[in-house]
Amino acid sequence: MLDMGFNEQINKVADYTPRSRQTLLFSATYPDNILKLSKNLQRDPVEISVEAIHDQGKIEQIFYCLDSVDKPSGLTKLLARHPADSIVLFCNTKAQCSDIEEYLKNLGYFAKALHGDLDQRDRDQVLVQFANRSCTILIATDVAARGLDISDLELVINYDLPRDPEVYTHRIGRTGRADKQGTAISLYKPSELYKLDAISEYQNKEPVCFSIPELEVVHAEPPKPAMRTLAIQAGRKDKIRPGDILGALTGDAGIPGSDVGKIDVSDYSTYVAVKRTEARKAHSRLLDGKIKGRRFKVRML
Repeated sequence: MLDMGFNEQINKVADYTPRSRQTLLFSATYPDNILKLSKNLQRDPVEISVEAIHDQGKIEQIFYCLDSVDKPSGLTKLLARHPADSIVLFCNTKAQCSDIEEYLKNLGYFAKALHGDLDQRDRDQVLVQFANRSCTILIATDVAARGLDISDLELVINYDLPRDPEVYTHRIGRTGRADKQGTAISLYKPSELYKLDAISEYQNKEPVCFSIPELEVVHAEPPKPAMRTLAIQAGRKDKIRPGDILGALTGDAGIPGSDVGKIDVSDYSTYVAVKRTEARKAHSRLLDGKIKGRRFKVRML
């Protein structure tokens, strides 16, 4: 929230709270702006730190050196060589996120960008589609990805290396969770060796480095996500529950329950993942049918 410009609003809200209060502050990282906020809002705080070191045996870390002009084509090689159904790709800027999203979509990849310029509705839709396996690649900045927790994330790609090795550790820690294996791939320019040295020193581990030109070209079609998302213009305010959606799909629509994935119900909308091969049928049947005796607008995302 600080990086998105909400520092003034945070302090303004705090001004309305009693002087005698308990203030708890949680942060995955602890840079200078967080320290400054703490000094403004807390008195004699007790600091509790958890060491942010992941089991290095669970995350395979690979670094590839290349020039900036070769980055897009190098990324294409890596995606073909390291196929995965769920990928988070980190960039350092919003503009870079948008550029890579357009580049990958033109190649046939199911990729979506997540950054601060998106309104809340679009942000929610992107996160829902990635979490329910309707989108293969999520392209995000560190700010946009704060609090992102995706189960079974197979691959993290650092399209841009961060300056802070702690941020790097936080990024790659999105994979290799719950005792599962994960892979983290990072691209760096020859002029960024100092970043690599900082990560190596922070982890007390020598990096495994390769050169992109050394990679054998692998020709592979971009994988299609297993699911597709239907957006229903009804939610909790309409007394809609996940069971109502499941019943409408498996009953009137005749979709097997095994082909229905994650169902997310918010106040005014509901998102349901349906197996890609059944998505058009499900969309048509929901449009023509009813949910709890009522008709609602339904879109395919």
